[in-house]
Amino acid sequence: MVVFAAEQQIREPVLPSHKARLDCRFGMAAPTSGVANGYVQGNLAILPEKQAADFHRFCQLNPKPCPIIGISDVGNPKIPSLGIDLDIRTDLPRYRVWRNGEVLDEPTDIEREVRVPMYRTNIQCHSAGPFAGPMVVSMRPFKPKDAIRAVQITTRFPSVHGAPVHLGHPHSIGIADIARPDYGDPVPVADDEIPVFWACGVTPQAVIAAAKLPFAITHAPGLMLVTDLMNRDLAVL
Repeated sequence: MVVFAAEQQIREPVLPSHKARLDCRFGMAAPTSGVANGYVQGNLAILPEKQAADFHRFCQLNPKPCPIIGISDVGNPKIPSLGIDLDIRTDLPRYRVWRNGEVLDEPTDIEREVRVPMYRTNIQCHSAGPFAGPMVVSMRPFKPKDAIRAVQITTRFPSVHGAPVHLGHPHSIGIADIARPDYGDPVPVADDEIPVFWACGVTPQAVIAAAKLPFAITHAPGLMLVTDLMNRDLAVL
């Protein structure tokens, strides 16, 4: 889609999620973990119309790492179903601009908080058109009893990544060194903890890079779009 610059109107926030988007619109550039708790956060991919259908199909074939919660019309930066006054051009803390598979531009002046570690794996996604590649996963360490509870809780939310795809032994999914994530920041795993891995919304960035599209825009890892959707409303159990 084509992205245009536009004058923004200042509006009073009516929800914590709306306030988070306004904060981003007017300069907040920090990770969104813990922001507007209870509200769904989304990953962003803006693609030329020519590649959009194939990418949509890729997401449908790989719903764990690439769940779809909203799609804009061509050339329209608004997605009303996701939020009041939501504008995908301005309402994320940071963007990545891609050309031919390489990151061309990304602000780097504010990035001090720890982001969840993310890793490329040997788990292959189902391909669609030019889009193919490995799944990216995020990791959080848990004590075994807490890991079981995390599986129980996240299983209820299949439309936002759902249950973990792997527990324990990183080498089994192609992660050579858990202390060296491909994205985000390393997080130590204590002796009484196990690493738990979820399908991650950074997967589209990996396949966009591999496809070497002439142009694309995504969110920066860990800096996401806060929507007005509630996590509890997406539960299936």
